[in-house]
Amino acid sequence: MPRKTEKTAAEPDEAAPKRRTTRKRRHYHVYVVELSPEVLRHPRFVRANPGYIDGKPCVYVGMTGLDPDVRFDKHKAGIQANRYVTQFGQRLLPELYELYNPLTYDEARSLEVELGIDLRESGYGVWQS
Repeated sequence: MPRKTEKTAAEPDEAAPKRRTTRKRRHYHVYVVELSPEVLRHPRFVRANPGYIDGKPCVYVGMTGLDPDVRFDKHKAGIQANRYVTQFGQRLLPELYELYNPLTYDEARSLEVELGIDLRESGYGVWQS
């Protein structure tokens, strides 16, 4: 009869669950919310946008692991919300972000900043958290 031997650290345990391979999931989204022009009455917003061109849209740029529609609804309901979106958010502007999604977390973080910079340079009023 064969003798049982102790397992060494290098031998896999057949009963142990297998580890997931670290694959980056693309389930993050950047999104842009159009804000009412009333937001321009807030000095903090105006100070953040010295190059704002009168008549251009004011927007909030964010990123989320949720669907952008769900995230917008949460903002409007005051759940983990940005106050400018809660008070002045009118609608999502998918034409400004849809082509980029979905993204990995790192891609979304970078793109959120880049998109905000690009819109601000184009004369938009932009708020980011």
